Amino acid sequence: MTDGSNPLRIYNTLTRTKEVFDPIDADHVRMYVCGPTVYDYAHIGNARPAIVFDVLYRLLRHLYGEDRVTYVRNITDVDDKINARALRDYGAEIEVGRLSLNEAIRKVTEPTYDQYQKDVAALGCLPPTHQPRATEYVLPRADGRADMVSLIQSLIDRGHAYAAKGEILFDTASMPDYGQLSKRNLDEQQAGARVAVDAHKKNPGDFVLWKESSDAEPGWDATFTVDGKPLAIRGRPGWHIECSAMSDALLWDELKNRLSAEAQALPHRFDIHGGGLDLIFPHHENEIAQSRCGHGTAAMANYWMHNGFLQVEGRKMSKSEGNFVTIHELLETEKFGGRKWPGEVLRLAMLMTNYKEPIDFSADRLRTVSQKLDELSDLIVEMDRQSRPLETFPYRGPSEDLIFMLTDDLRTDGLEGHIERLTQQIRGKFGGFWSARAVIQLADDLDFLGFDLRNWRERQVESRVSQQVVAGISEKIDERLAFIREKNWAEADRIRDELLEQGIQLKDGKDPETGDRITTWEVKR
Repeated sequence: MTDGSNPLRIYNTLTRTKEVFDPIDADHVRMYVCGPTVYDYAHIGNARPAIVFDVLYRLLRHLYGEDRVTYVRNITDVDDKINARALRDYGAEIEVGRLSLNEAIRKVTEPTYDQYQKDVAALGCLPPTHQPRATEYVLPRADGRADMVSLIQSLIDRGHAYAAKGEILFDTASMPDYGQLSKRNLDEQQAGARVAVDAHKKNPGDFVLWKESSDAEPGWDATFTVDGKPLAIRGRPGWHIECSAMSDALLWDELKNRLSAEAQALPHRFDIHGGGLDLIFPHHENEIAQSRCGHGTAAMANYWMHNGFLQVEGRKMSKSEGNFVTIHELLETEKFGGRKWPGEVLRLAMLMTNYKEPIDFSADRLRTVSQKLDELSDLIVEMDRQSRPLETFPYRGPSEDLIFMLTDDLRTDGLEGHIERLTQQIRGKFGGFWSARAVIQLADDLDFLGFDLRNWRERQVESRVSQQVVAGISEKIDERLAFIREKNWAEADRIRDELLEQGIQLKDGKDPETGDRITTWEVKR
């Protein structure tokens, strides 16, 4: 927990001010962040909130205790495009009862879900406490936790929702302070929903909670009570309702019996809600409306945090612009900048800009960051030579300077200066001395932020080797052996030296059975 001299301060979008963070229950700090829609591979814009709120998660664990922070990042698998693909690929099995709609959606989204987990792990992100799938919270659950249909019914019962033409819609006029997050007046609102809306709303800003499905569309069977009468609508939920249900299920229902008396007196409320700046309206605005009106509470979350927009090479990222790039493509292909980019490079490139500010993601930026990580790795290599290997020193935790910087609204934009100060201490700004202590602290600080600097150099060499294997190291070796048989030593040496420059050490020997010359290779350490 922070002491009074250095409290955690975060910028609260709700109040437009930087505030001291005061958790509802310091033994159970609770945070919810909007995750990806797993229709396709996650793009680089999806990486920014994953990285930003991973750093916040690490900081909260440090301040309050690793087992005292619950972090929920949802997986959106309720989406009209996903539903349509499930019906297209598995409609016949759904029709005869061999698969439920949820099971078909799971089959459709499992590859993209798995890839997202690999991508964010490569970016250095810790797994959240929970990663709920929207499909698991559509209908009433056996465990009694919150679900979308029950929350919609609560909104109907409390006079905040109505039925019209096969839809259940939220009545924005029923909430006097609707729009407090985005600071928009009701007459400025536009309908926001994942599904199409016809012009049958009471108010222009009313949004869909439940949408009827046609016979050709997938849907869930749900029955609502409207004006005392049952209303069966086979359909699917609107976009916003999923996060209201899942956050309540995992940050209230799951934990309420373990919370303090003070926290139990504030039901259905948690500490921090995060996401991208583009989600403020309509998504987060409508989450607040649903959660507050559905439970009759004064707040959904006490603090709202939003990361800034991301451009690629100075332009808004879009497929039409030709600059759309996924995390997977950056990690595993040479599509962007003509090379693969390690997760550490992508992570540091994100963190060197303040999380609230826009960021221009470019190949030049990544090259600069990659060079910086190489330089830091060189310091560790030098320490191994002058002192003893870094891995023999136990992890001691982050420095006070780093924590002071992070508790000031997650100021990772100060990271570059922090690294430079430690680097000067290592090399000696004035006397040329060498500080092993500063190397250890640098490695510990970067470790705390999700970087494995201790093994950076080795993994980079292995990465380069894997690319060379694909290109055909064995062919180069065969070519060299042919020159040796011809006694063309100059060409044989040239190939050996070229491979050595690429980090490949050749080793000549003899086959123990035939006595023929053989050549093996290994990574140069």
